[in-house]
Amino acid sequence: MAKQIQAIRGMNDILPEQSRRWQYIEQVVRSIVASYGYEEIRMPVVEQTDLFKRSIGEVTDIVEKEMYTFEDRNGDSLTLRPEGTASCVRAGNEHGLLYNQQQRLWYMGPMFRHERPQKGRYRQFHQVGVEVFGLNGPDIDAELIIMTARLWKQLGLSEYLTLELNSLASNEARADYRDALTAYLTEHEAVLDEDSKRRLQSNPLRVLDSKNPAMSDMLSQAPKLSEYWDDESRSHFAALCQRLDALGIRYVHNERLVRGLDYYNRTVFEWVTDSLGAQGTVCAGGRYDGLVEQLGGKATPAVGFAMGLERLVLMLEQLDAVTLPQAVDLYVSAMGEAAELPAVNVAERLRDQFPTLRVMQHCGGGNFKKQLKRADKSGARLALIMGEDEVARDVVSVKFLREDKPQQEMSWEQIVATVNELV
Repeated sequence: MAKQIQAIRGMNDILPEQSRRWQYIEQVVRSIVASYGYEEIRMPVVEQTDLFKRSIGEVTDIVEKEMYTFEDRNGDSLTLRPEGTASCVRAGNEHGLLYNQQQRLWYMGPMFRHERPQKGRYRQFHQVGVEVFGLNGPDIDAELIIMTARLWKQLGLSEYLTLELNSLASNEARADYRDALTAYLTEHEAVLDEDSKRRLQSNPLRVLDSKNPAMSDMLSQAPKLSEYWDDESRSHFAALCQRLDALGIRYVHNERLVRGLDYYNRTVFEWVTDSLGAQGTVCAGGRYDGLVEQLGGKATPAVGFAMGLERLVLMLEQLDAVTLPQAVDLYVSAMGEAAELPAVNVAERLRDQFPTLRVMQHCGGGNFKKQLKRADKSGARLALIMGEDEVARDVVSVKFLREDKPQQEMSWEQIVATVNELV
């Protein structure tokens, strides 16, 4: 027997029972972003490697260790996208969507990073991204956060998520802060772990993001970025907080929130949970006003966020926050050859009359007991049963699978009235 081929480690199949939860989240996301007037954009999963080196930064873990990079047959260096923002900016620049325009865009799809797989962190993972171009005020920053808060409410997750908020200020203010932080960390270099020592040379702000408890006390005494904010950044952050306060959206000002990518400035935020263990960030984003120009376009303000679908799925599974609909609403069975075509006709008429209804037609024959068992297993609420006698009298036997009601014979009009109560 040939050796069975299995999926690549960290790249997981999503089985039918799981996919219903995925579809539910995706449908809620689509509904909410559309309600705010955002339009979908779809980008390829493979891009030129230089796109991510220029946007993410060559001295980041993603570029140095995690990207899936290869040469194609022409010798070009290509990379499976590790995140979506750079691809969205590239597409906007390439197709003339950004300069002197306002765009509200969103996308959904797989991303790829070669990390050590663990719960909530995979090598192929899926994200929803939302990006806004051409608006530089705190009002649009607030809108993105308000949108995510609405999503959590609809998914039943609001009480399990906390909003953390910070500002990275302007590039100039952050440069001054970087100098002060570097000096402080150098004084305490003996306390730094190896990863932080490396970051001290390449990106010292990322040291603040360390989860190493041995460094916690030292980092709590580090200079605070807010002490270096310029007046414009301070005003921007205050106006953002004012809008959130007015809508009752609670947040924590986390001075150590810096985000992992080089292109962020001013507003940064994360929605975090303690329901997933180590992988506590469910959604994160912020401003990246310099990235469009950095990737060859003209200077354009921009802000966005991304959320991991795997982590949302895990939260729904663990917290049992929503009741998912069954995969099937009605199960149509035929008893005997004479009833097969009439039963198909009934199923098709139901699909015509109720386009959102999920109707499963029994296939493969079998006796009444076997068909009824399959109807029950499908999760359907009603079984519609037709035999030669029902066909002759132009009725359908309707069995209530989830309610304590007697089986009834119904005309087409009665079936329509009954099904109307389900949809």
